[in-house]
This record gives sequence, structure tokens and C-alpha cells, in this order.
Amino acid sequence: MSAAITDESFGAAWRAAAAQDKALARLAGAARLRFAIEAGVRGLSFDFGDPAPDAAAFALQAPPEVWAKALLPMPPRHHHSLFALRMRVPEFRIAGDDLAFAQHCHVARRVLEIGRWVAGGRPGPVPAVPRPALAEPEPEPANITGRYVTVTSGGEACRIFIEQAGEGRDILCLHTAGSDGRQFHRLMADRRITRHWRMTAFDLPWHGKSPPPSGAAPGTWRLDTDRYVETIMGVVRAAGLDRPVVLGASMSGEICLELALRHPEAFRGIIACEASDNIQGRKVPWADHPQVNEAIFVPEWIEGLMAPQSPAPCAVDVWWQYSQGGHATFARDIDFYSGEWDARDRVHRIDTSCCPLFMLTGEYDYSCTAEHSAATAEKIKGARFKMMRGIGHFPFAENPPLFAEYLLPILEELRASRAG
Repeated sequence: MSAAITDESFGAAWRAAAAQDKALARLAGAARLRFAIEAGVRGLSFDFGDPAPDAAAFALQAPPEVWAKALLPMPPRHHHSLFALRMRVPEFRIAGDDLAFAQHCHVARRVLEIGRWVAGGRPGPVPAVPRPALAEPEPEPANITGRYVTVTSGGEACRIFIEQAGEGRDILCLHTAGSDGRQFHRLMADRRITRHWRMTAFDLPWHGKSPPPSGAAPGTWRLDTDRYVETIMGVVRAAGLDRPVVLGASMSGEICLELALRHPEAFRGIIACEASDNIQGRKVPWADHPQVNEAIFVPEWIEGLMAPQSPAPCAVDVWWQYSQGGHATFARDIDFYSGEWDARDRVHRIDTSCCPLFMLTGEYDYSCTAEHSAATAEKIKGARFKMMRGIGHFPFAENPPLFAEYLLPILEELRASRAG
């Protein structure tokens, strides 16, 4: 397998499969593009448009042994997507025009999917979404009720959309950067959870069904630690939640740590997923760039954060939800996630005797890696950390059935404990 990408017959089969792939043709559209995949001195070029440009706009470069891992049917962590390779595998690089890559990353991603399929010796055609099916049939849709509440956020009165499902003790569910409360709909359909817990999810201002404040200009959303905490505590009061368990991931996993520090008395427990006291390297210009389609680039950037084991229906939902974000909303959230947020000087002060803290991070998360989260947990006396196998950066959205296996024991412990 290590020689596959340098083998002429494999290269010819890969190019032929790409030329016949209907999903790739649809993604490429009217693009005029040539790019290369290179392993040492050998390379393959993929052309789009009639005629295609004479020169490659960019090249994906790595040694054969790196491509061997990336082309496995189930690649190991940090080799499962082009963005993961770029951030976490030093031998991989993208040479040439970075803007052209950002504009066509969805095309390059599909070409890699086709190569992985061909390398695995599987018959064509390549599925449009080459991910596993759900292990079990979809549950019946959750019995969700929704309403608006008014909450002060950043000194402004905001209409916040909240959704609730289940009965019993409260869980407050915090969505990830640029997304909304739909991320929790499948968990809300899991009766193992909702027969004992009332789940409440809300959309931050400018996200999902929560509109900007009256008269606010598009693109002016800003998020910082104080505003985030203020908004969450306002939702707790407006929704009438009784010392909820808080569940979040990514940027909402970060704010979970801040809630544990500032307001431990207000919560029965904190479940911080994909959380670290500081994350660097996630800000890029392409999420808010006049020459890059946000509705394509942002979900592509997100798609690579999910584990390859994540079921196709869930992964498609995550992609679709991220394609619907308002202008620059995701980019401004990332300004918080990988910019303003820095709790390295204070997480050690979290008192887990007041509020239990559980930290869970997906094996395939290349942004906040399991190592990042473990290092943060080590600074907090009493914090309990576990890596989630076969999960990426969006645990409750990308693979709810598998995530529930990690979540349910924690909920049972909190339900049975004195804090519960």
C-alpha cells in the first residue's frame, strides 16, 4: 500500500474514477482548475474545465507513507482530511495558491474520497457520501417544543430561540461555533436521556432562529467571554432552568470551563467536550473573504473535523447546517474560540467539589486534540477526562448514538449523586 500513490496503474484508475464521478462533476461545476497530488518526485494532476489551465494552481504534497495512511478506508487520526493533514502532519503541505485551494477545497476533498475508494479495491461508483450508515434505524423525531425568550446579551436585548424536549432534571445544551440548536435534535430523540432529563438548547444571537438585535448591520456580530457567560446565564433564568447540567463542545466546551469557574453553584455538573484552556491556529482568512464562498468553505472546513466513522446522515446534517450560517458569524465565533478565549491563567482555580467537571474529547479532533484537553484537565483538581474513540470535534451532532454511550454514564452518576 505504501507504493500505491506512486504506482502508475493506481494513478490511472484514480483519474478515471474521478473523470466518471457525478458528485465530483456537480461540485466542480464551471470551475477551471488544475491541481496536483504529489508524493516525492511522482504526482498526479486532476483537471477541470474545457480547457483546463496549463499549470496547477496548487499541489497537495506528502511522502508516500503519509498518503498511504490518508488513503486507507478508515484513516488514522490526523490523516482523515486535508485540513487535518495540514494542521497536524508536518510532512504534508499545500504548495501554490492558497486562495485557489480555499475556493476549491470541496473539489480536492472529493478527489481524495475517490482515491481512498479506489485504493481500497471497492467497486464503483463511489457513493456521494462515502461514510458508514447509521448502525440502528433513525429514532422517531423528538417531541420538541420551541419558543422565544428575551435575554440581555452584550448590553442589548436579544430575542433568543430555545427548544426543549424530555422531562426531569435540566440539561442546558450549547451549540458549537457558527451552528445552532439543531445539533441536539437526535440526542433529544433518545429516550434513554429524555425520560430522566429535560434538554434545553438555544441559538445564540445571530445564529439559527435567533435574529440579530434590531437594526444591527450584517457581519457585526462579536463574541467574547463576558458576553457569552451573560447570555447563557440569561437563558438559564428566562427558561426557568433549575441548576442544569451544562453540555457543550468546541467553543461551547471552552465556555463550560468558564461557567465552572464563575458560577459553579448554578449547575449540577459541567460536561465540557472538545475543550481546552487555549486553542491556537484555527483562524484563517477564508471563512470571511470576498473571493471565497462562505457557504462552501465553512462546512468543508467543518467536515474535516468529523471522524470518518461518523454516519453519513449525521455528517450531511452537520455540513448542511454550517452552510446556512449568517455572513461572518462563524468567523467571529472563531475569533473567540481561537483568539479572545485564553483561560491558561485561571482554569486551575475551578473547584470541582462545588460542581463536578467532566471533559470528553474525540479521538479524531485535530483542532482541540485529546492531548490538549488532557493537559487542561490535569490543571484542574478533580476534573475527569476521557478520550472518545471514533468521534471527532462535534460529538453530539456527528455521531449521537456513539456519543450517548459516553454521556449516559455521566448523567446517571449526576442523577444519583448528592449534587443531583
